[in-house]
Amino acid sequence: MFAQRCLPLLLFVATTTLAHEFWLQPASFRVAAGATLPLRLLVGDGFVGTAWPRPTRRVRRFLRFGPGGFTDSTDLRPALLADSLAPAIGCSAPGTHLLALTSQPAFLGLPASQFTAYLRAEGLGYALRQREEAGQTTSKPGREAYQRCAKALVFATAGATGRTLLASADTAYRRVLGLPLELVPEQNPYRLRPGAALTVRVLRQGQPVPGAPVQVWQAGIAPGPAAAPAIRHFTTYTNAQGRALLRLPGLGPYLLATVRMEAAPPALAGQADWLSTWASLTFGGPETAGKTVYSQPAN
Repeated sequence: MFAQRCLPLLLFVATTTLAHEFWLQPASFRVAAGATLPLRLLVGDGFVGTAWPRPTRRVRRFLRFGPGGFTDSTDLRPALLADSLAPAIGCSAPGTHLLALTSQPAFLGLPASQFTAYLRAEGLGYALRQREEAGQTTSKPGREAYQRCAKALVFATAGATGRTLLASADTAYRRVLGLPLELVPEQNPYRLRPGAALTVRVLRQGQPVPGAPVQVWQAGIAPGPAAAPAIRHFTTYTNAQGRALLRLPGLGPYLLATVRMEAAPPALAGQADWLSTWASLTFGGPETAGKTVYSQPAN
């Protein structure tokens, strides 16, 4: 009886330690050029997250591409070395800036039935079918390695210099980084009108992934006197060319996420049977009146 009562609690504890979505959350997705923008590293579900612990042990690489060119993780590293959960990113030039973070592999293990439930809940059909065909769903514990590939798009408006960037030159948003898994928009979401279509590709090391699930969350303000935060969610799938078509009604911000699980490579075979890769993309919505532009607070 005691074991039966404890099983739901044990399952809850186990599932709270699973991979889940991971994303980059700037203080604002629109910033005045020249300002330094605080950035949070979050993990959670439903676009509701908590700070990602111990980033110094987990970050593999942090990159930024923008109108001013390319920078590696040097501007983030001091904050990471201090185990800061709110590093700051400088956006010196107007235009769209692409931030990208990849993590080191982490590992988890679950009893067979719990791992099977986890695969079903996350829609990881390939691993589930393989375990079903091998008769492992109730007999073999799940050993998983997981890694994260998070990207964010930040739009910097013209600062005191009044410099602007033509849309034709503002191309950082569509840059393919060759990550283990990534979401790449084919249009700049900051230069679309509300309700316009946005095409997003899912790529695995630069190659399209057909049939990939793409989860979309839109955070905004619900109508009514309370003006409470509202989060809308839906799931779509990529076509044979790895593309998914979305509609952006405005406001935002948005979180897009996808996950892929495959057999662990030989380098991880001693620690895991499966490798999952969790990719995300966050950005603000199309231009609308009343958008808040973050400017660096006065000292």
